[in-house]
Amino acid sequence: MIKTLTFAVLHFSVAFSITYLLTGSVLVGGAVALIEPSINTVVFYFHDKFWKKWEAKHPSVAI
Repeated sequence: MIKTLTFAVLHFSVAFSITYLLTGSVLVGGAVALIEPSINTVVFYFHDKFWKKWEAKHPSVAI
């Protein structure tokens, strides 16, 4: 769980830093740092479900 939490902090930090550097806005950087990782987490959930189904149907194809 600590690894997950530290990765989340890293992800939020990168999202904020990049957006702040591009826009110069703390508000926009903060909004993107909250929204992007949250959406990315949901997308990853469905991506992972897809791959589990894919692997079950194609066991000989290791990706």
